[in-house]
Amino acid sequence: MLMKLLALAVAFLSVLMLTPWVRAKAVVWGAVDLPNKRKIHLGTMPRLGGLVIYLAFVPVAVLSSSMDLPIFGLALGATLILLLGIVDDIKGLSPWVKLFGQTVAALSVIPFGIKVGFITNPFSGDLFYLGVLAIPVTVLWLVAVTNAVNLIDGLDGLAGGVSCISALTMAVIAYLQFKTFGDLGQLEIVFLCLILATSILGFLKYNFYPASIFLGDSGSMLLGFSLGVISIMGLTKSVTAISVIIPVVVMGIPLLDVFMAIIRRYRDQKPIFQPDRGHLHHKLLDLGMSHPKAVLVIYGVGLVMGSSAVVMSILTTNQSMFLLFILASMVIIATNKIRAVSFIRRQELDRVKVQSLGVKAVK
Repeated sequence: MLMKLLALAVAFLSVLMLTPWVRAKAVVWGAVDLPNKRKIHLGTMPRLGGLVIYLAFVPVAVLSSSMDLPIFGLALGATLILLLGIVDDIKGLSPWVKLFGQTVAALSVIPFGIKVGFITNPFSGDLFYLGVLAIPVTVLWLVAVTNAVNLIDGLDGLAGGVSCISALTMAVIAYLQFKTFGDLGQLEIVFLCLILATSILGFLKYNFYPASIFLGDSGSMLLGFSLGVISIMGLTKSVTAISVIIPVVVMGIPLLDVFMAIIRRYRDQKPIFQPDRGHLHHKLLDLGMSHPKAVLVIYGVGLVMGSSAVVMSILTTNQSMFLLFILASMVIIATNKIRAVSFIRRQELDRVKVQSLGVKAVK
């Protein structure tokens, strides 16, 4: 136990010490984020935060874990996704090249036993073994979570904070699984989640508003990929009927945002990978919220989703499905309300701008 606690302290302190160095190197290497009309920040910002979290999380996880094969799979996949993100942060990559790289990283973990081998039917409790479908399902999950966290990285501290909440939620659920079934592997998942969470917390000192360094694609993709892999290593191994839904609820905020983005872009006949200003955090800003308040509101929603996932993990199947129905209904109603109000407010702001430009033109 003492060694586990030491590992957490090392991860946290490593981030605090490494971030200023990486921040300076990011500028030298050209890994900077330039402002544009879609982005919130006004000045040039260093990114490459993923390198900081990787250096704190992966070595400590490898050295402190007893899960020999899976932990090396996580390390390999995380290394590949980090390298992909670093190139994107410095040079910029097309969405299709990034998707290909994410797929390669997802495939790399499968030989290490990291895959979704079965899915539990939440209504009957029967196990459905995936067989040859295990590989595509695993890749789809990892790529989806990686891109989901990547897409919500639009405000200072947003992706990091949401990922930290998800990691802590998975730690609690894994601990409950350990207490219930005595599975020591779940205890390893607990500390793996805590190492990731403490690494993120250290980085948030520099990344929360006003940020002095961004996660960059190297960071947001690394966090999404790591959470996806850890969820496969831990949450999907449970044979409880609700286990197929728990990871989705834990990652509810980023997954909902990416789902809405796909629907929105398909409806507007725009390319799926084309960036826009329709994400949840943009809508909260359109409502007049300040930058940090919008982030804290999303943190709050993330805490509700995480708490719901924890409660669902200890309820009966019928109770969990009822809670899921209530939660989904609340999320849908709230999302539609926010989008409707923000649309009206944005129209009003655009009308005021047009009127002010007209007055200036007359003068």
